[in-house]
Amino acid sequence: MSAWRPGTRNLLSDVAGVRVGHAGDERLKSGTTVVVLDAPSIASVAITGGAPGTRETDLLAPENTVTAVDALVLSGGSAFGLDAASGAQAWLAEHGRGFAVGEVRVPIVPAAILFDLANGGTKDWGRYPPYREFGYDAACSAAADFPIGTVGAGIGCTTATVKGGLGSASTLLSNGMTVAALVAVNAAGSATIGAGRWFWAAPFDLGGEFGGLGLPHPFPLDATDPRTKLDARVGANTTIGIIATDAVLDKPAAKRLAIAGQDGFAKAIWPSHTDFDGDLVFALATGSSGTVPEASDRVELAAAAAATVARAVARGIYAAVATPTDRLPTWKDKA
Repeated sequence: MSAWRPGTRNLLSDVAGVRVGHAGDERLKSGTTVVVLDAPSIASVAITGGAPGTRETDLLAPENTVTAVDALVLSGGSAFGLDAASGAQAWLAEHGRGFAVGEVRVPIVPAAILFDLANGGTKDWGRYPPYREFGYDAACSAAADFPIGTVGAGIGCTTATVKGGLGSASTLLSNGMTVAALVAVNAAGSATIGAGRWFWAAPFDLGGEFGGLGLPHPFPLDATDPRTKLDARVGANTTIGIIATDAVLDKPAAKRLAIAGQDGFAKAIWPSHTDFDGDLVFALATGSSGTVPEASDRVELAAAAAATVARAVARGIYAAVATPTDRLPTWKDKA
């Protein structure tokens, strides 16, 4: 596994045919991230948190008819944020994209949301929340190069100990395939060990991409004491993400990839998958490499999925920046 290295950008877009855009409002402390696919791609989903918020996830089950999606949406705003998918769908419709039903095309845009309504931002948006416009604007701006940290769905993210954020990472496998992740980290638990700044994801750090601190020595005696948001309540926390590959996968294999991606949450956040999290991972397989993985390749693909998601979690927190009315320090400002 020592042959693994980050892709050129160390972003989700290192998987060819994938672009990412953000929109949001720092005054609201909320936003949306849209992943636009150059061509419809195989997709599935794994949900392990106790408080998910989703749109169009049932169609991603392996037994259901639609196999490919046109875009995926990660958004703040809790249930209000599900409107973001309508904006992304409108942009796709304007560009003639969608699942063909006779002469009609319906853009397929599954979405997941996180709770950032009580993070210090002003949520006085009037009759209608702004997420539909966020979704449209994010789709418009989608590009191969995009920022991480306090952007898009990561604007209002928090964790138990420091400010959260939107992270991304990629891995080039020894067999030539690429795996990449995009994660909005708004966890009930902590991505750092004990009261310090060491990341739980430290063993997977490639080249100091999130500080290079390694693991603490000696290990803090209280490291495994669960640190959670004191006011945790149902629907208040979520880590949502996407794991993508250029391998050729069918829907059942994409489902397995999403499940493997969930292991990255467990490796980067303690505790994870709680009753108060809506933890969710979408999986995308663009097939752009033309490679159909053999059995041994599938094992490496799954391992890389977990490691890459863990790295994306840490990178999102590492890249977060301070903004007015923050209620938690950023990782870089933490003493």
